[in-house]
Amino acid sequence: MADKARRKADIIAVAKAARVSPSTVSRSFNHPDLVKATTRKKIDAAVRRLGYIRNRAAQTIHGIRSGTIGLIVPTVDQAIFAELIQSFSEAVEELGFTILLASHGFNLDREYSLTRKMLEHRVDGVALIGIAHTQDTLDLLAQQEMPTLLLWSFSLDAPFPCVGSDNYAAGALIARHVAGLGHRRVAAMFPPTEGNDRASLRFAGVKDALAEVGCSIPEAWQLVAPYSVATAKSAVEALIAEGDLPTAIICGNDVLAWGALHALNRAGIDVPGQVTVTGIGDFKGSKEFEPSLSTVRIPARTIGARAAEAIVQLTTSEEAVDVAALIPPEIMVRATSGPPRAQ
Repeated sequence: MADKARRKADIIAVAKAARVSPSTVSRSFNHPDLVKATTRKKIDAAVRRLGYIRNRAAQTIHGIRSGTIGLIVPTVDQAIFAELIQSFSEAVEELGFTILLASHGFNLDREYSLTRKMLEHRVDGVALIGIAHTQDTLDLLAQQEMPTLLLWSFSLDAPFPCVGSDNYAAGALIARHVAGLGHRRVAAMFPPTEGNDRASLRFAGVKDALAEVGCSIPEAWQLVAPYSVATAKSAVEALIAEGDLPTAIICGNDVLAWGALHALNRAGIDVPGQVTVTGIGDFKGSKEFEPSLSTVRIPARTIGARAAEAIVQLTTSEEAVDVAALIPPEIMVRATSGPPRAQ
């Protein structure tokens, strides 16, 4: 019976236990900066002792913010967005909000359904990955006048404010590095580009930069693999089996590059002596890989932190604010890239 009573503790019970007024308890939750630290400590102790849980739904009905930001990402299955999610979540929490996280599996139609569910949960703002989204999703967010931010990619033509990097520039950076080493027999391994504007922009940057030196990627060397070490490894093993190796493999993501390195190592092919391998992203572990991976750093933690500040600004400001921010990519030259071996 005691446990049942604890679960049903309300704000009045918390106020009595902390010896403050109910309005002070409410103020401590919604505007902690207006409540003395000693008073907040007493209230927090009472909340913990009673097991009190705030009724966010009731607060929303009465016009009080839910304190929740919806974040919808393509996947949580790989390291691709791990740092972004972590830094975004930490920064949002420091600003007094929490995140409601969902993933759509690179399916933009499913993203629309998840966006509707986020709105049904009365989130205060929505953050989406990338620039490309279905018109239904964009229309829904506009109709509901929902504060919306696009993360990871940056474009001046984006339908909503965005905080991210230039994926086309990232692709061009790594391709110019490879071409500058003297490589002209170049393969590329990218994920399916449908529903993934990051991959399509990076691949476009790679092709355009290689074209500057008269180099093109043969169709047979344009490998397609989902973001998975295992599938990337299989794709490169199939390429090795053909017997006609490129001198460089540009991967659209570090995860794919890890798979390529595993395949080449298993086949006894020296990197970078026989084949240069590069990635994009600079994920945790890429620097420590053996050999360490040459890649383009997309500063995920910086993007996550800046994006958190931006979405909170959009959510709390009563006036229009300019929160868009371009976080430039940076080339990281390491041990997996070198000049082609003399024929």
